Amino acid sequence: MTVSDPIADMLTRIRNAAKANFSSVDIPGSKLKVELAKVLKNEGFIKNYKFIKDTKQGILRIYLKYGAGRSCAFLNIKRISKPSRRVYLKNKDIKPVLSGMGVSIISTSKGIMTDKRARKENLGGEILCSVW
Repeated sequence: MTVSDPIADMLTRIRNAAKANFSSVDIPGSKLKVELAKVLKNEGFIKNYKFIKDTKQGILRIYLKYGAGRSCAFLNIKRISKPSRRVYLKNKDIKPVLSGMGVSIISTSKGIMTDKRARKENLGGEILCSVW
């Protein structure tokens, strides 16, 4: 099955697995998805991730993080830039998500990073998604 937006597919799989209280979710792998998972782990939204090599493109296994009462570590993940409508911002135009309670994940010329780090390094780029 061909997916027109692999990042949106990844975020939807994570969102659905969290609602169903799964401990992990498997996603078709790519370098961009691994970098997204790395940022999500560093920000504390997921427990861990592992890239499993196979004969095709590989599998990215994401281990979800839950708090007390089996509540998920994030409330929502929203895709901002889409294939039909890309969203690019300069560093001065990047705003905090929910007054700093969430993060935006940005694709810059120096790689995938959070909005805080992009502002600190004076970089702009494509806003991939927001997590809060």
